[in-house]
Amino acid sequence: TVRATRAASEDELFETARRRGAWFLRTGTTTVEAKSGYGLSTEDELKMLRVVRRLNEEGAVTYVPTFLGAHEVPDEYRPRRAEYVDLVVEEMLPRVAREGLAEFCDVFCEERVFTVEESRRILSAARAHGLGLRVHADQLSLSGGARLAAELGAKTADHLEHADAAGIAALVRAGVQPVLLPGSVYALGSKKYPAAREMIDAGLAVVLATDFNPGSSPTPSMTMVLSIASTHMRLAPAEGLTAATVNAAYSLNRGAETGTLEEGKRADFVVHDCADYRELAYFFGVEHAHAAFAAGRLVYSRGG
Repeated sequence: TVRATRAASEDELFETARRRGAWFLRTGTTTVEAKSGYGLSTEDELKMLRVVRRLNEEGAVTYVPTFLGAHEVPDEYRPRRAEYVDLVVEEMLPRVAREGLAEFCDVFCEERVFTVEESRRILSAARAHGLGLRVHADQLSLSGGARLAAELGAKTADHLEHADAAGIAALVRAGVQPVLLPGSVYALGSKKYPAAREMIDAGLAVVLATDFNPGSSPTPSMTMVLSIASTHMRLAPAEGLTAATVNAAYSLNRGAETGTLEEGKRADFVVHDCADYRELAYFFGVEHAHAAFAAGRLVYSRGG
């Protein structure tokens, strides 16, 4: 994916992303957090984020950009990983901030990707540049990512498949929202789902998202995610719907403008071909959306 992203022009990436954006509308999603992370060089990471900016300017979907230059150490830096961390901190982040290309910075905190110490350095630099913080935390192992997210006051800790009771307690104390990505667990053939019930029972405002990406979760369907959340993480349908709407909006600093139908908020809403909201999670593999509206404007209609 990195090689293909580097080889693609900005226009090629834009056209591909615009097609994917139509998939999101078809399944009832009007706001997407869009991460970089597949360029892994300064110019290619900036290229991805410029595409996100173009999508925001020209499309119906609202995109919230996140810089994920610390997604992996690229092949050419494997023997000298410290130099890649320097590149992210000293060159990529200042450029991203100067050009106003991202609202958040994310890091894949995992011992064999970026250690807790490396992640802390990158996220601290991002905060100094005015970016909000998000952390790929405890996905592949109990890496300390959840506790780091709590320590730094990150907005979210994403994945959390291996988070333990101490990590969950730390998130509660720090008010960090968990973003759970069951589509990724499913697509990787894993059986280790995050402890969603424990998080909800502890009082955390859990978020559900697709983790749409070519490596581990190639689905744009939030209704599929709702189904997996109910069947494998024991969320009630109402809890899943809350996690996919209002909780998700607050995790992106959009809670005051979207995520619920209220006077004064932007009229982003979806009309589903269902008799009951519980059918969204019950009938999986179905595109329930009949029509989608963004800012009160019809942006998708089935068959139209």
